[in-house]
Amino acid sequence: MAAEDTASTRLGAGRQHLRPLKRRGLVLLRLTAIVLAVLLFCEFLIYYLVIFRCSWPAVKTPADAGGLGTPEPVLRAMFLADTHLLGAVRGHWLDKLRREWQMERAFQTALWLLQPEVVFILGDVFDEGKWSSSQAWADDVGRFWKIFRHPPHVQLRAVAGNHDIGFHYQMNTYKIKRFEKVFNPERLFSWKGINFCVPGTQLPADSTGGPWLISCPCLSFVMVNSVALEGDGCDICSGAEAELLEISHRLNCSREQEHRPQECGDRQRLPASAPILLQHFPLYRRNDANCSGEDAAPPDEKYTPFKERYDALSQEASRKLLWWLRPRLVLSGHTHSACEVLHGAGVLEVSVPSFSWRNRNNPSFIMGSVTPTEYALAKCYLPCEDTVLTTYCTAAGGLVLLTLGHAGLVASPFHFGWNMLRKFKTTPDTSLEPLSFSHSSFTMRPWSRTAIVKARRSTGIFLE
Repeated sequence: MAAEDTASTRLGAGRQHLRPLKRRGLVLLRLTAIVLAVLLFCEFLIYYLVIFRCSWPAVKTPADAGGLGTPEPVLRAMFLADTHLLGAVRGHWLDKLRREWQMERAFQTALWLLQPEVVFILGDVFDEGKWSSSQAWADDVGRFWKIFRHPPHVQLRAVAGNHDIGFHYQMNTYKIKRFEKVFNPERLFSWKGINFCVPGTQLPADSTGGPWLISCPCLSFVMVNSVALEGDGCDICSGAEAELLEISHRLNCSREQEHRPQECGDRQRLPASAPILLQHFPLYRRNDANCSGEDAAPPDEKYTPFKERYDALSQEASRKLLWWLRPRLVLSGHTHSACEVLHGAGVLEVSVPSFSWRNRNNPSFIMGSVTPTEYALAKCYLPCEDTVLTTYCTAAGGLVLLTLGHAGLVASPFHFGWNMLRKFKTTPDTSLEPLSFSHSSFTMRPWSRTAIVKARRSTGIFLE
């Protein structure tokens, strides 16, 4: 019997030693589960929850398309701006990791949920393209294609910004060629006309050396190197204006289908509808004072005057673009904030906010449903950076309290809350009605009797 008692005692002692270890293991498992859940939400799920609320805008379409009895095709286009992929000089590794992961998850989620047909990036794709070496440029380009990878049926086009090729005094032919080699290999700069209609319809490039086209008789986008519109007569600027004049001439010839001037000759016809103008610099405006919305410029920046050729195009260049191209819509970037401006002849310009957390807390992009005669735009917001940071801070605070509570350094928040709830339930509210007790009140349970006596003493009422 003594041996059995000793064995059972040892067994009980062993179990007692195992209990703290088991408790610690459970606590560690809970903490790990919380950390993984927070990471999963902040780095993956939040993008799906936020972007899932976005939908393509409805556009008015005729019942028939050319009398064929088929609906008029609608192009679904995404417009991004100012991604600013950091380079080797100014890019801290943590900043790169955080902001590029945010853009990658946002872009890939938008592709999966929204399934656009074409994506346009309105300049400043890179942050240090204006001074990066060949090796640094190659590294940045490789990271770009990893972040903005897309299936073959989705087209991606980009216009040059001042951070890609430098401002007018920094840009040169080498930088322009380098940029165009990545995004638009057919031409060095100035524009691309991309026209969508029935899939598989394609016209060859103009044999006269004009801008290269992927064409069908529906709609067109004109992509302009706005950095080259300085207007000072430099070689690059003169070449850019010459190409724009050629585009203007071809657009005018296409608009006059019935009475084509003799000088039009047998030039390849463009869509008769007005084009959509895409560029980095916005058209001239004084400031952002008339811009509104939650993603507009902050109040302390709205009334800052814009500097021509730096914050926006010059008045002369803006007039030329509107007169030569006669666009129905203009989309631009550069300011990192949203704005809608109505120019002469009722041409709407939409400034697209930055796509990166590095430039704003609430990035977004524009979704466009486009037909040859109509368009409809909608904005899709990405998760706010402060929402993610607040979630992380709240989770970190909860983990610290749980850890300290398990160590006995502070009361467990769950036990503390439960005790407060019990105390609230067991303490009567004496302020709601006057006290009236009889001798029979002392037949109540001891804890209730004690509470009553305390209440009477606090109010000056004593038993008879």
